[in-house]
Amino acid sequence: MVWAYLNGLGNQFGLGFGASPLGNVFGEVSESDAIAAVGRALGVPRDQYIVATKCGRYVEGFDFSAERVTRSIDESLERLQLDYVDVLHCHDIEFGSLDQIVTETIPAILKLKEAGKVKFIVPLGTIDLTLLCCHYSINDSSLIDLIPYLKSKDVCRAAAAYCREKGKNISKLALQYSLSNTDISTVLVGMNSSIKQVDENVEAATELTNGVKDEKTLAELEDMFKPVKNFS
Repeated sequence: MVWAYLNGLGNQFGLGFGASPLGNVFGEVSESDAIAAVGRALGVPRDQYIVATKCGRYVEGFDFSAERVTRSIDESLERLQLDYVDVLHCHDIEFGSLDQIVTETIPAILKLKEAGKVKFIVPLGTIDLTLLCCHYSINDSSLIDLIPYLKSKDVCRAAAAYCREKGKNISKLALQYSLSNTDISTVLVGMNSSIKQVDENVEAATELTNGVKDEKTLAELEDMFKPVKNFS
C-alpha cells in the first residue's frame, strides 16, 4: 500500500499536480513516505509543491488542545523533514468544544503561523482558507450560495487597502454610512476597550452630525462592493 501510494504521488508530480493532503488519521501511509521522500527523490523544488496536513483529529480520537496541536505540527515537520507546511487544516472542529477551539486551538495555530511553521490556516474564515467536504457535487451544490460571501473577503481587503492608499479610515467611513440613515434610530457599534477607538467613533459621529461626510470615497467603496452587495 505504501509503495503504491508513493508511485501514485510520483505520477502526480510528473503530471503537474502540486498539492497532496496528508494526515495520520488516514492510516498507515506516513507523511514522510508520501511527500518528503518523493519530493527529494524527484528533485522537485520545495516551492513547486504544497504540503497540507491536519491537526485535531488523530487515530486515537479528537484532541484540540493547544499542546496537542503544537506537538502535532512538530511531529509532522520532523517526519516530513521540512521546515514548514504550506497549509494546516484544523480537522472536523464541529466534533470539538467551540469554546476550546476559540480560546485554545486558534491561538495555538496562529502562534505556529507566526513562528513560520505554517503558511496558511484552515478553516474559519479567520483565517486563510476554507475547506468544505462534498458541497459542490452533482447531488449537493450548496457551496454556490456561499461563494459570494467568500469572494467578499477579497473585496473587503481590497477596499481596506484602497482606503489606506488614500489616507482614509475605512472603519470611520463604514460607521458614518451606518449612522447616516435617519430612519434607523439606533446603531450598535462593536469596539474594543481602547479609549482611542472610542474617541475615533465619537469623532466620526460628531462629524456626521455637523454635515461632514466623505461622499466621494463612500460612493467609490459602494461601487467596489457591488459584486457582493447584500451577501453576508
